[in-house]
Amino acid sequence: MPQFVLLLRDKQRGTLSRDLLLAHVAYLGRYTREGYIILCGPFRDDQGAIQVIAADSPEDARRIAESDPFIAEGYYASYEFHELIEANEGNNWLVDDPQTRANIPGA
Repeated sequence: MPQFVLLLRDKQRGTLSRDLLLAHVAYLGRYTREGYIILCGPFRDDQGAIQVIAADSPEDARRIAESDPFIAEGYYASYEFHELIEANEGNNWLVDDPQTRANIPGA
């Protein structure tokens, strides 16, 4: 299943309530149990957060992401959304991937 990286940005400091936090935690729990959220958490520098979402399509991943109360309620005012091509030993760390080859001059 394709994976999508969600980078949450522009945290609206001073607007977090306990209810919003608990709604966000419920969202994380649900989608983690259902196998959609692979990884999530804030950055140590408190400048944003990340979610890695597994979904059948970009539209499904965006729908899941936008159901996060932190996004729906504007706690994070913006986000970036990218499909991830996972590099691993099984695909030789993408050495032979068309995208990799396209970035090597003269290849």
